[in-house]
This record gives sequence, C-alpha cells and structure tokens, in this order.
Amino acid sequence: MEIHNPVVWFEIYTDNLQRAKIFYENVFQIQLSVLPTPEDMPLQMLAFPSNMESKNRTSGALVYMEGFKAGGNSTIVYFYSKDCAIEEARIEAFGGSVFRSKMSIGDYGFIVLALDTEGNMIGIHSME
Repeated sequence: MEIHNPVVWFEIYTDNLQRAKIFYENVFQIQLSVLPTPEDMPLQMLAFPSNMESKNRTSGALVYMEGFKAGGNSTIVYFYSKDCAIEEARIEAFGGSVFRSKMSIGDYGFIVLALDTEGNMIGIHSME
C-alpha cells in the first residue's frame, strides 16, 4: 500500500494580513501571492509558493476573515528548513517571538517553535 500525505492545505488566520505577510516573507525568504477569492466571500488570502503538481507537499495561505480572531488555535503548522536555526535567527527581527529554540527530536531531526505576529504558534523542522 502506497502511503500519501493526507494534508493538502492549511490556513493561518491573521488579524493584520500585511503584518503577517512581512513576517512570513522575511523569516522564510519567500514571496507570498494574492489568491483570488469569489466576490461573495468576505476574506483576503495570500498564498505560500506552490504548484498544483507537487506531490505530498502541503500548501496554504495567510487568511484575513472578518470576525475570525487569529491565534489561540490548537493546530501547529511545521515549515521545512535546511537548518531551522537560520529561520529562528530572523523571527524576532520581524515581530515574532521564539517559544522554544532549536532542539533535537532525536532521529527525526530538530524543531523550533515560534509565535508569529498574529499569536499563532508555528514550527520549523530540519534534519540538520
């Protein structure tokens, strides 16, 4: 039986989309892009880099939706990194905070836990 990653999409909710955009683009050195939404949907989205052909790689977006408060949820999205200490070093400069510095998780590599500018807990994972 072939095993597939069942997670195909994530959304990180924001109270200030522009502030969150600056944080994620600078910490992860990526470019987010506007994701068009239907006119009758009261939300704005900025998508993480992706393509529809990627296999077992999850994509997602920053989302601002009126009436939906950011932070305080119980889901943590982990971002890939070559060495999570690199992104950890950028977190505070762009308005976030490090909750747990780079730590070993044994045979599974290393992680950093951080809070973004919106109060969302995120993880950064690397094998180095």
